[in-house]
Formats: sequence, C-alpha cells, structure tokens
Amino acid sequence: MALTTDLQQYAETSGLEAFSLQNSKLLKVRLDGGAIQAKRGSMVAYQGDVTFEHAGSGGMSRMIKKAVSGEGTDLMKMSGSGEVFLADVAQEIHLVRLESDSLTVNGPNLLAFDADIDWDINRLTGGAAGALAGGLFNMTLTGSGWVALVTDGPPVLLDVSSAPTFADAQAAVTWSSGVTAGLRADVSAKALLGRSSGESIQMAFSGQGWVLVQPSEGRVAGIGGGGGGGGMLGSILGG
Repeated sequence: MALTTDLQQYAETSGLEAFSLQNSKLLKVRLDGGAIQAKRGSMVAYQGDVTFEHAGSGGMSRMIKKAVSGEGTDLMKMSGSGEVFLADVAQEIHLVRLESDSLTVNGPNLLAFDADIDWDINRLTGGAAGALAGGLFNMTLTGSGWVALVTDGPPVLLDVSSAPTFADAQAAVTWSSGVTAGLRADVSAKALLGRSSGESIQMAFSGQGWVLVQPSEGRVAGIGGGGGGGGMLGSILGG
C-alpha cells in the first residue's frame, strides 16, 4: 500500500552516522558489526540481525558502587548488524560526541553510548551539603564515541566560566570535563526552622566548560527514571 502524504513525513532518515536523530524524541543507531550500551527497555524497534543482552556492571567495583549508590542506569548491550531505534517516554534526545574526553551524566538522563566508552560511578560531596544529602552519585563516561542523553523538556546550556553556577541536583543533566561539581547547602536559620525556600541543597559548578540543565527535576515515571526540540551538542566539546 502506498504511503499517504501525511505518513511519508515520518519515513526513516538516511543519515550515515552511527548515532543520529530520527526526530527530537527518537534515536536511530546504525550497527555495523559493532556494539552499544543503552538504557534497559529503551528499544522501540529494530531491523536486521541484532542481539540484546544484559550489559552487567563491568566489574565488582562498579557493581558495589551501583548497589550502594542506586546510581547507574540498568544497561543492555546491543550488537550485530542493523538499525535500532531508542526512546525514553518521548523525552528530548541530544547527542554528544566524545573525542578522548570525559562527561559526567545524571544516570536517569543517559540513553545510550558506544560500547568502547568506559563508565564509572562517582560521588560528589561538599561540607554541610554532603552531610545532609549523604553525597550525590553520577556516572562519568570516558573515551571516544557517541553519547545520547534525554531531557524532560528543552534544556539550557550554561557557561560555567562566565559566572558562579548552581542547579537543582535532579535538573542538572550533564557537564563537561573541565567543570568541577560539588554540593552547596542553605543552612540558614530559616532552613533549620523549616521555613526554607524548598531548595536547601543545590549543585555548585566551577571551572572551564558547561553544564546542561533541564526545565524539570526529572520524570517520576520512565524506563529508567530520568526527560521534549532535540539537538546536537557534540561540536561544543571541541570548542
């Protein structure tokens, strides 16, 4: 049956990159004998000869960190030849290209990444804030390749070097390798007496680079917990 004009606009894109946006909420991954890791449950369709398996934690150290922190998205490994389409409850998708660099990501906002990229879980601390929050855990990705992120709504990219920068811990999606993140607490008398603003603990960023912040504290429901116009952020890593 011939496609109507209305449906034709949704035809599969013909991009040749390994990671490309089918649209702002749907990621297309081309597998050519290689592999990727993706959030478990994010596959919505695929064509070709593709194998899916649990990715595991990648070692005892990371398994313990995941168990203790609750951080670290449940991952599945996809390998073979074909095309896989990924999404997370219609959140916005953004692509970052790493070139021998690193990126720190809030676990629920991580959708997929090249299997050659290494990952680990790190703990943020910060004086009174660290004591109140018990520390905060995020995933650090290191190496070269594509990383796909999701945000709950169109995000804002903030230049950390231009001014002191702070964000809600659930709204901070990812930040570049030149940025140092810590925790900051409002321990004023009003906060201690229960009359605070409701934003008593924030993330504080300093250094040279950027932080991506979503207009939300994350969705309660979702395949992995964690965000609608997608974008390509890869070029800013080399800037």
